Amino acid sequence: MKKVIVLGASLNTSRYSNMAIKKLKMNNYNVYALGNSEGEVEGVKLFSEFKMIEEVYAVTIYLNPFNQKQFYNYILDLKPGKVVFNPGAENRELELILQENAIQFERACSLVLLSLNSF
Repeated sequence: MKKVIVLGASLNTSRYSNMAIKKLKMNNYNVYALGNSEGEVEGVKLFSEFKMIEEVYAVTIYLNPFNQKQFYNYILDLKPGKVVFNPGAENRELELILQENAIQFERACSLVLLSLNSF
């Protein structure tokens, strides 16, 4: 199973990051969720501290650019196959850093990509 990290995960069921966790799990991804609060969504434990994970397929971001800064090195250390900037998370500064480190990225909605089987 491909590993995906949801960055900016929320326990709030009305948040898109919460919906993404559920949709990723339904599509048989191994989901890791990093957010401000610890808890559980559909059996996926949310953690609030950086956790190193090997062979990450994708990081999908649900944080505004200012709140992403603390995660730059974490994302680079993960060496994900790609990073998805969901609407509102677009960040040209991080995109340039990813380019310099040969990490693919796209500006897209993970929920739409999953619905189209394009994630």
